[in-house]
Amino acid sequence: MTDRGVPPLAGPGPPVQALAAVAEAGDLATDDLLDLLTVDVGGTEGEVVHQSHAFDLRRYEPAERRHATPVLLTYALVNRPYVLDLQPDRSVLRRLLESGFAVYLIDWAEPGRLDATLGLADYVRRFLDDCVTATLADAGTGDLHLLGYCMGGTMAAMYAAIEDDPLRSLTCMAAPIAFDGTGGVLETWATRLEPAALVEACGNVPGELLAGSFAMLEPVAHTVGKLVTLYERADDPAFVETFLRMERWIWDGVDVPGAVFREFLEELYRDDALLEGSVALRGDPVDLAAIDVPALHLVGEDDHLVPPASSRPLADAIGHDDQRILSAPVGHIGLSVSRTAHETVWPAVTDWLAARSDPAGGAGETRTAPDDRARARATVAAVSRRGAAELTADGGAVASPDGDDVED
Repeated sequence: MTDRGVPPLAGPGPPVQALAAVAEAGDLATDDLLDLLTVDVGGTEGEVVHQSHAFDLRRYEPAERRHATPVLLTYALVNRPYVLDLQPDRSVLRRLLESGFAVYLIDWAEPGRLDATLGLADYVRRFLDDCVTATLADAGTGDLHLLGYCMGGTMAAMYAAIEDDPLRSLTCMAAPIAFDGTGGVLETWATRLEPAALVEACGNVPGELLAGSFAMLEPVAHTVGKLVTLYERADDPAFVETFLRMERWIWDGVDVPGAVFREFLEELYRDDALLEGSVALRGDPVDLAAIDVPALHLVGEDDHLVPPASSRPLADAIGHDDQRILSAPVGHIGLSVSRTAHETVWPAVTDWLAARSDPAGGAGETRTAPDDRARARATVAAVSRRGAAELTADGGAVASPDGDDVED
């Protein structure tokens, strides 16, 4: 995976500074420190098949494609998606590839100053829909599996409530849905923040501000406890590499468009509008009961950011009979990077998706010829340009296109 703007060294968080202090004290060779700080993330190779100013859409091919139905992954707008491909033995992306799925990943771009007016309707009805269209065109299929993680899961559920025709299934992974005293520490934080004032001051909300704020939600665990663990295990290169990959991801934040940030906090976290059914995107109501595709719900039993009580209600809201909840004793990030999740959760996920997929080369797959694929991509590009024109006409602005415990 090639990342947008990932710095050459691990992030500037306090644990990295502490590791440097260990080296300075003579407990860690300088060369070893440099090797650890330059540890790779997102190493799976993919190809950008479609892009706009708001995202890159990457395709990843399995060694053997066994399923005609591809998987489209969408992560939150807050952090970078390589948490799904942190390292080879803890890569959600690789588990899907090993199971024979073609995988498409949305890598959301850093928003520009003019993007502060873009809201949830733009990201769900325009950008996510654009990625669905591009995935179908590139894969030559009529439908796909949509998998959303965290805020990406919330947006995926919104999309499915309005546009479920292209979906074979919906998987929501630690997705915040319910916020009536059930949203955990993030709900507490969100209800005490003034998002309108923050957006007025900053425009887009800085990723560094959000990373620091999230760390302070559990200050002891994210500062003192983390540093003690790192110091005690500084002579274990495998542990430190995984640790620093996590730190690189945590502090490699992405700014959040101001309007999205304000809407998410004011309408969802404060008003519980999604579960209440009062959210509308471009005039269309988001009715979770209208989701009419098989749904899989992934829950971290120890998730303090999106507790089970916040994500599980989606299963009750959806009207489809084919649903399953998978849970594991891990936290929010542990669902994607912990040893426990990769041993127990992801084999069950890939089996569930496989049972709801067309076989490669079967009736459900109509691979496009090169000329047809070029025409399909041209159609997708035209849709993107039309969407940009519509957004500008609506008064929006468009930039030019160019902690968990890692041992669990």
